[in-house]
Amino acid sequence: MEHLKAFDDEINAFLDNMFGPRDSRVRGWFMLDSYLPTFFLTVMYLLSIWLGNKYMKNRPALSLRGILTLYNLGITLLSAYMLAELILSTWEGGYNLQCQDLTSAGEADIRVAKVLWWYYFSKSVEFLDTIFFVLRKKTSQITFLHVYHHASMFNIWWCVLNWIPCGQSFFGPTLNSFIHILMYSYYGLSVFPSMHKYLWWKKYLTQAQLRCPLCRPQVQFVLTITHTMSAVVKPCGFPFGCLIFQSSYMLTLVILFLNFYVQTYRKKPMKKDMQEPPAGKEVKNGFSKAYFTAANGVMNKKAQ
Repeated sequence: MEHLKAFDDEINAFLDNMFGPRDSRVRGWFMLDSYLPTFFLTVMYLLSIWLGNKYMKNRPALSLRGILTLYNLGITLLSAYMLAELILSTWEGGYNLQCQDLTSAGEADIRVAKVLWWYYFSKSVEFLDTIFFVLRKKTSQITFLHVYHHASMFNIWWCVLNWIPCGQSFFGPTLNSFIHILMYSYYGLSVFPSMHKYLWWKKYLTQAQLRCPLCRPQVQFVLTITHTMSAVVKPCGFPFGCLIFQSSYMLTLVILFLNFYVQTYRKKPMKKDMQEPPAGKEVKNGFSKAYFTAANGVMNKKAQ
């Protein structure tokens, strides 16, 4: 335990020296004071992929239909809460869309930070996306982009919550929560045949995806980068280094996604992706693999 405590102290000292003083408003919050919980959960996530694939190698794939339905609907509800709370709290604080600092909104900033803690925590829950792939033997879906995105987001948001837990940080989670509501609610509800007629948004999502498979994730990336860089053009006191780091990270996702997209469609003609599967046959109905890899890695969740 003494060695572990010394290791924890060294890591925290290194991070404090690199990023400066932490935001005092989040001190004492669950999993934030020490980096070790986030680090060890990430290591366990990576090990579970490796060991899980070995364990499942000579075993039949699991269905997990009921568990997946509960999981998808649970993520939908959490995303709906985060979206509503972020809209209400930023409205209460009079947030400026172009650039918002970390302190001027008072209690509204604390409210935003509390929601963003749930967003950070949700990234650990979403490790289950990959674990479900392993148990269902969907190993082709566990790409480098998928694992990189899941593992890096959880660790990056630990840093965000400690140093920039409100202000300009609100935009990405707001956009991502909205997209997750559309995605996960469809995944969860489409396994029920009686619900198909109520999934009205499926038609519009499918049409957009068929016309431009590359557009949906790229729009999300471009909007986030644009919002981040707008605070560079018109500064408001939000840390400049954090803005550059976030933009650089999003750029790595754009590059990795483009590479994945090119590799996927070089091997598979576009005509195959134009064929929309019958309703209820596949939970992903009409979406390309590339999009779901970038959008937190939720792909090909068949209702088995």
